Amino acid sequence: MFRAATYSRAADFFLHGNQDDPRIETLWKRQTECFDAAISRLENPGYRKLVKADRFDVPIIIFPAGKPGDTKKRPTILMGNGFDGSMEEMYHMHGAAALERGYNVVVYDGPGQPTVRRDQGLGFIHDWELVVTPVIDFLETLPFVDGNKIGLVGYSLGGYLCARAAAFEHRLAAVFQIDGLYNFSTATPFEDAGGLNKILASVNDDPQIQAILNNPEVPTGFRWMLGQGLWAFKLKSRAEFLEKVKLFNLTGIADKIQCPVFVGDPEKDMFFEGQPQQMADALGDKATLVKFTSEDGAEEHCHFGAARYTNAVMYEWFEEKVVEASGG
Repeated sequence: MFRAATYSRAADFFLHGNQDDPRIETLWKRQTECFDAAISRLENPGYRKLVKADRFDVPIIIFPAGKPGDTKKRPTILMGNGFDGSMEEMYHMHGAAALERGYNVVVYDGPGQPTVRRDQGLGFIHDWELVVTPVIDFLETLPFVDGNKIGLVGYSLGGYLCARAAAFEHRLAAVFQIDGLYNFSTATPFEDAGGLNKILASVNDDPQIQAILNNPEVPTGFRWMLGQGLWAFKLKSRAEFLEKVKLFNLTGIADKIQCPVFVGDPEKDMFFEGQPQQMADALGDKATLVKFTSEDGAEEHCHFGAARYTNAVMYEWFEEKVVEASGG
């Protein structure tokens, strides 16, 4: 059933350039049903909850470690995805590995991410502490969560989101940027020669946007980035999109983070080149800048194809910085 859920998520991936495509809803309904059937069959079944936030609800999936009914307080890893991914993916990318180490895992979606975008009609917000803080409040009510050992993982654009949250939510024991992102609006997809800022500079209205999205001669990656961005931010205008993206910037904010931060830095990241170093510079001694290279097989964006190795590095760091530092 996990495989069936993954097939439906993958089938949805390139549809968002047409925001009225009915498959955006039907495929997601199918992936949710398949994923829920799968997690119900785990030795200690996962389950969904809806956490109330100030202006919206935060859907989460809880995966307790240990045997069913075990109330031993354990370290807990909270995980969020980024620009185009889902909380369900996070179970596969980083969640199962954390459970193997005896950590509880909780995954979530916020505004702009698949479940909240569909069910509540909300696009991305930059002030991500509004998402994470209510979830931390909820986690502290669970008998099997050690509130002093909560780590927060952010994947892709989630690297910005988790760092932004940590700047204002100081109960977090550690943050993982997978990978380091300091200023989304200056990242490669916007700033390089074929980036959105340059190509869209003279595009001013909806018909022009749609003409680009429907033109097969425009590179698929560019059309996908634009279509996904407008859908995830729930916008129609190029100008609104580019202005919103400028808010996803940690300048003057990163230094408010109080916990240690794992800053991933893959040497061939096609999206965030140079961003991890900027983040590490802003954090100073709170940052651990971790280089991932071709020799590791983990050199691509978010270490595609090297999840096992990445998880080993991440969680060894967490053991050192949080688990062992506080006496196991």
